[in-house]
Amino acid sequence: MNVTPGKLADYGGLLVIWIGLVLLFAALGDNFLSLRTFATLANRIPALALVATGMTLVLIIGGIDLSVGSVLGLCGAVLGVALVTFHAPLWAAILLSLGVGLVAGTVNGLVSVVLGIPSFIVTLGMLEIARGLAYLATQSQTRYIGSAVEGLSAPVAGLAVSPAFFMAGLVVVAGQVVLSRTVFGRYIVAIGTNEPAVRLAGINPRPVKIAVFALLGLLTGLGSVCYTSRLGSSDPNAGVGLELSAIAAVVIGGTSLLGGRGSVVNSFFGVLIIATLEAGLAQVGASEPAKRVMTGVVIVGAVILDAWRHRVAGKRFTLLDRLLSRAHTR
Repeated sequence: MNVTPGKLADYGGLLVIWIGLVLLFAALGDNFLSLRTFATLANRIPALALVATGMTLVLIIGGIDLSVGSVLGLCGAVLGVALVTFHAPLWAAILLSLGVGLVAGTVNGLVSVVLGIPSFIVTLGMLEIARGLAYLATQSQTRYIGSAVEGLSAPVAGLAVSPAFFMAGLVVVAGQVVLSRTVFGRYIVAIGTNEPAVRLAGINPRPVKIAVFALLGLLTGLGSVCYTSRLGSSDPNAGVGLELSAIAAVVIGGTSLLGGRGSVVNSFFGVLIIATLEAGLAQVGASEPAKRVMTGVVIVGAVILDAWRHRVAGKRFTLLDRLLSRAHTR
């Protein structure tokens, strides 16, 4: 990965925030600062980390996907029905779940990009469609699966973390490499920064944008496998509010809601911060409404910080242009 001093500073800043949260909750609650707490955090974040990886790319191109929570619920429902009702082998059920996520993401991309409808509206519709299909697939009932899927989220012998965590870590690294070291990643950043200029350069942005939405759908399907594995059951209500957590994590990581800037690794740090915040609030006895309020405050704060960064960057570019103009006239 192309790691610059600026990126190292970003990583360090997010790491300091995370450590500060850990120390805060360690002071407020008993036994928070323990190996068991960190192992629990590691085994809870794979689904969110996978979704946040794809969401980072979508936000960089200037889009948004509000349907990921419902799509995750639908993919998990399909996984459970395939295993419990149709007795499909695990590999086939997983492929089916991934396929459903891929289709949902591709439909979001096609409708948004080809028809020119804002992704906010398109994915809001998909949110309702996917959740309704999840209820229909499971007849609004939780399907217990058990040991057939639980192995993915079970801690590896001799280690405190699960295979799902390692898989999510590999996907995060791969996502960062794609974003920073490939032509596809450069196209993503260029489209988010100045899409008309990309068109003038002879590059069609539509296939790239559709592919990004499809990739998010695929990663959401994979996240549903991790989520279902951790619960040991298929719940049609799974993923409710996941879209807010994913967007919050990505924005906390510094990805701009206006597009053109972002980092998958920073989004992973954002996932850690969100997961630690939720776990810490739960341990100190905060209610579910209080946790939702805190998540909302974090999102608003991150958006304000992002707007401030854009304003400062804009002033810097304006000042630079003036200096260059004066130097040119001389």
